[in-house]
Amino acid sequence: MSTLQRSRPVKPVTAARDYRTFVRELLSFGFVGFIGTVITIGGANLLRHWLGGSPLTSVIIPTAVSTLSSYLLNRYWTFRGSRSDGSGREVALFFGLNAIGAAIQVLCTGFTYYTLGLHSGFAYNLALLAGLGLASAFRYWSYKKWIFSPHPV
Repeated sequence: MSTLQRSRPVKPVTAARDYRTFVRELLSFGFVGFIGTVITIGGANLLRHWLGGSPLTSVIIPTAVSTLSSYLLNRYWTFRGSRSDGSGREVALFFGLNAIGAAIQVLCTGFTYYTLGLHSGFAYNLALLAGLGLASAFRYWSYKKWIFSPHPV
């Protein structure tokens, strides 16, 4: 018996299975994002309003904490079936892409606070949410493209 005959048959990739995988990943990614949002917005408001931090520092510190928790949750839960090895290269790439995402968040906050001159708590939180939304779209796309790509068939 040849090697080809002894190997398991490969299941064909179906549109329904691809869709279910996509929906599961998107929902998991959204839940991880929700946790990250709570960490970021809660931490930013704690640092800014209760401890008197600057508007930008108050975004950067909780974003770093959120990034670490997001890496662990995405690596071991959301994209668990992906070709991800936890190597130093993967971790560096993840944190590098998250730095771009954090820059998007900081730019939204800085633009609202310094350029538009909107200093209210409502405007601050709206800028945080807008930045998180834009950064989340970038992160999902970049994770799928460069970090947690699917196993080859």
